[in-house]
Amino acid sequence: MTMAHQHAAAAKTQRPSLTKTQNWPGRLVVYGAVALIGLALAFAPFLFPDVRSQEVAARICVFIVLVASYDLLIGYTGIVSFAHTMFFGLGAYGTAMALKTMGPGFEAILLGGGAGVVAALLLALLIGLLSLRVKAIFFAMVTLSAASVMMVLASQLSDFTGGEDGITYSIPKLFSPATELLTDADGKALRVFGVALNGKLALYYFVFLSALALFLTMTRIVASPLGSVLKAIRENEMRAEAIGYRVVFYRTTIFCIAAIMAASAGILRAVWLKYTGPEVVLSFDIMIDILLMVVIGGMGTMLGAVIGVALMTLAQYYLKDLMALGAEATANLPVVPDLLNPERWLLWLGLGFILLVYFFPSGIAGTLMGKGGSK
Repeated sequence: MTMAHQHAAAAKTQRPSLTKTQNWPGRLVVYGAVALIGLALAFAPFLFPDVRSQEVAARICVFIVLVASYDLLIGYTGIVSFAHTMFFGLGAYGTAMALKTMGPGFEAILLGGGAGVVAALLLALLIGLLSLRVKAIFFAMVTLSAASVMMVLASQLSDFTGGEDGITYSIPKLFSPATELLTDADGKALRVFGVALNGKLALYYFVFLSALALFLTMTRIVASPLGSVLKAIRENEMRAEAIGYRVVFYRTTIFCIAAIMAASAGILRAVWLKYTGPEVVLSFDIMIDILLMVVIGGMGTMLGAVIGVALMTLAQYYLKDLMALGAEATANLPVVPDLLNPERWLLWLGLGFILLVYFFPSGIAGTLMGKGGSK
């Protein structure tokens, strides 16, 4: 090997570490933000004890799993799918129907949720084997059609799904607010920092810990050799196939894994809400939210899912309140109160999204960590 070749090889081996060194301030910001969000979610019942805040925290937990599982497809493998809410809905409806027919027991969650996960796996396998050989746009159309069919079936099969009204059911007694996990000397629910240790707290931590386990599983997948193969397929599918990787096999595998994770997120959503209907698990609006969250956080970065979900969810729930406060504070100024009218919150949300895309073209985590930061 010549001296020039040796220098070239050395440069190639040093370049990734140099890039990481150059991006350390951005990485520090991303890691800090994710750690802050994680701590806020871990202690949410004690930091934000009101009902609305706990609903927001639980939704963030569920959607982190849902968005991260979608990032496995679009961010790590380059697969564009519009059927992710279909898998989400299968997990939720399986759980809901079992709890409705079998009663509020953990066996119903296990059997119903398990059935939903298996259905999602089989459907993903079928779609993957039949459609992942075609070009990206045609596969996207296939998944969109499948999601539309599932939405129609959920509405039409009202004897099983409750139709447009959905299904309302009870969950295990352990998760009931009336259940006292620990009691004080007076026989009342023990309080920690003013928060009663009751079934509602148990339900939240069931959702939080389950979501954490699923998210950590996905981070392990992308850090494994499978994750490296997926990135190779995303960057150059033809080259990956030329060096011996079975592209359709790997694409189908990750499509099935993402479906399982999405269905598992659906189980958590169903248990938390105690209600399942087309609008809360199958709506195309949810698919749009997932796409926006992935783009905001950064495709191909598991940490981006955490940031994107947190920002988008907080904006959806609290932007109107902030605008109302702003309009009240500027009541004596011309034009400004009208611009800050809470009814215009979607306008400001859209403007915020445009600015984020402009200043963070690879998403927040992707831009701060470098285009290949997480890879």
